Amino acid sequence: MSDPDAYIALISSLPGSERLFVAKQPPLSRLRLDRRLKALTPEDAQVLKVMEHALSWNEYDMDVTDAQAVERCKKALADIPQPSLRSVFQERMDLRTAVAALRLRGHGGSPPAGAFGFGRWSRHIPANWGDPDFRLSVPMPWIKEARQLLEAEDPLGLERLLLSVSHKQLKRHAGRHLFDFEAVAIYVLIWNIFDRWAQSNAQDAAIRFEKLAQQAMANVADFDFERVSA
Repeated sequence: MSDPDAYIALISSLPGSERLFVAKQPPLSRLRLDRRLKALTPEDAQVLKVMEHALSWNEYDMDVTDAQAVERCKKALADIPQPSLRSVFQERMDLRTAVAALRLRGHGGSPPAGAFGFGRWSRHIPANWGDPDFRLSVPMPWIKEARQLLEAEDPLGLERLLLSVSHKQLKRHAGRHLFDFEAVAIYVLIWNIFDRWAQSNAQDAAIRFEKLAQQAMANVADFDFERVSA
């Protein structure tokens, strides 16, 4: 059981920042952030560790295979009891599934048989493979721009867009939590987005996205994310 006063003190000690893509670094160092996170209970600290590992942009850079990504997602969902944090996780997986499908199709890939990737659109996407945006432009208004950036071979622009979308999603969830563990977890995930952008450059982004394009999660068609998350 967490101490409400301790969590209020923790949240109050975390500096805010709205200057994504403007600030050259996160509002505090990872070392200082980790010191503050020592106020978490062991149970909450473990949930945060699971989420960071599963959602980390760095963890998916170069060598993570599709099978490893699937297993990571399955385990993460089983270890995240908070409904709001599960929603955060699922939204990020929806984003990655859509972008992976755009990459796969852009490299000449055929529509996968059955489900593709993770989340609620895993069957919708193959069924709408011929539509430029998989008929997702309403629930995912950013997808047209993502497709255009992929077609323009602008990996840094695409990374900026995806980080921005993820940031907005997290800020929406943050508005529903003030001084609880969920607020802390969302803050850390936002911190990771700031840190990722601070480390980004065009050459690394190009290498990263080409590697992901080659993988494109094409071999996870039999994975039913909805069944796992039930």
